[in-house]
Amino acid sequence: MSTTDKYGLRGVSSTKEEVFRAIRHLDKGLEANAFCKILPDIVGQSRDYANLMHADTAGTKTVLAYLYWQETGDVRFFRTIAQDAIVMNTDDLACTGVVDSIILSSTIARNAHRIPGIVLEAIMEGTNDFIHKMHQYDITLHLGGGETADVGDVVRTIDVGITAFARVPRQSLIINRITAGAVIVGLASDGQATYEYQYNSGIGSNGLTSARHDLLHHSYAEKYPESYAPEISPDQVYVGPYQLTNTVEIDGRSCEIADLLLAPTRTYLPVLREIYRSYREKIQGVIHCTGGGQTKVLKFAQGVHIVKDRLFPPPLVFRLIQKHGNTSWEEMYRVFNMGHRMELYTDEETAEDIVRVAGQFGIQAKIIGEVWPLKDKSAQALLTIKTPHCTCQYRK
Repeated sequence: MSTTDKYGLRGVSSTKEEVFRAIRHLDKGLEANAFCKILPDIVGQSRDYANLMHADTAGTKTVLAYLYWQETGDVRFFRTIAQDAIVMNTDDLACTGVVDSIILSSTIARNAHRIPGIVLEAIMEGTNDFIHKMHQYDITLHLGGGETADVGDVVRTIDVGITAFARVPRQSLIINRITAGAVIVGLASDGQATYEYQYNSGIGSNGLTSARHDLLHHSYAEKYPESYAPEISPDQVYVGPYQLTNTVEIDGRSCEIADLLLAPTRTYLPVLREIYRSYREKIQGVIHCTGGGQTKVLKFAQGVHIVKDRLFPPPLVFRLIQKHGNTSWEEMYRVFNMGHRMELYTDEETAEDIVRVAGQFGIQAKIIGEVWPLKDKSAQALLTIKTPHCTCQYRK
């Protein structure tokens, strides 16, 4: 069975082909190559401004928080689930240059038979904690309320989503215009940034369905059948060796498997805000390597060959997923960020400055590749990933 078939059997799609087919006729906004849809200024009716709205969720990462709570009675990971949902929105907006004055609204859908008020309180506390932390870096996020719906007939455990809105000057927007000759700067997804409380595994909020089933022991299927879709074949459900409370060693420290899988999705807002202050005009594109992993850029480039041949070594969490899931490296790079979740396209001199700025926030950064020309400038972009593990090519 191929890796792609395995993900499909679990109800997972890294390419979201059906979704993109469904929305292919929808208006793409003012700039088709923008990372987020850009709308006219419907709010202020000004030609000098634009509106952006974005929605996303923490995905199936909530299931992991649920399992840990059921096993230990500890709701702490539901606090970071709030950050996962927020960052999946704010850092997408940041790819268009929006790093401040963002309005947030939450939508929580729960099965009230299984998710009590203490879990909702933890999520709200986590939301406030993250907003307060960003305020310390002069980044203003406003919580505009939201909805908590008890929909046990629809949701087996809990889903946590956020909608974000911003009104910004059009001249401040970043539109992806990636050209041959650019270099690519990757901002690491793991380690510990100055604004993080502890080591971050780099997992983010993508690919968690496969990560969960490939790493966790089958006993979870027996104890918590509500934690997976009953349509999944039993031989694809929780086939790994670990309990969430098992530990592994990272740089001399002991981490629970739960700490790896539930590490909060890192926000890059503070470092991007600083980068944009001085180098906004030098940036050709900014890509958040979320759905589609390292292939995400293919949605926003044409007529170029993107070569990533100096990537960071995959952090431990991804090596464990690859090993125990027996997953091809080609699929790993398509599904997961594999070590950097934000990349910027610019010139080599500016790249060196970006690396320096990232280092001020405790985030490792480096040039991870470059952009080559294609003979046919109207052709779909080509992506080549070269690592010690594989040489893989991808097209849109």
